[in-house]
Amino acid sequence: MRAALSILGLVIVLAIVMFNMKHQAQQIAASRPAASAASQAGQAGAGGLPNPQAIGQQVNDAVMQGASRASDAQP
Repeated sequence: MRAALSILGLVIVLAIVMFNMKHQAQQIAASRPAASAASQAGQAGAGGLPNPQAIGQQVNDAVMQGASRASDAQP
C-alpha cells in the first residue's frame, strides 16, 4: 500500500511539473515572434542583445590591456 501511494505521489508531482513546463513553453513561444520581429527591424528593446562588434572590440581592448600589464610586470 505504501509503495502504491509513493508511486501515485510521484505521478501527481510529474503531472504538475509537466503542466508548468507546457505553460512556460507556450509563453516563450508567444514572446519569440515579437522579439524576432524587433531584432529584424533593427530596434531591439531594452532586453535586446548588444552589438557583436562592440563586444568584440571590448574583448580586444581587454586582451591588449592584459598583455600590456603582463609585459610591464616582467623584469
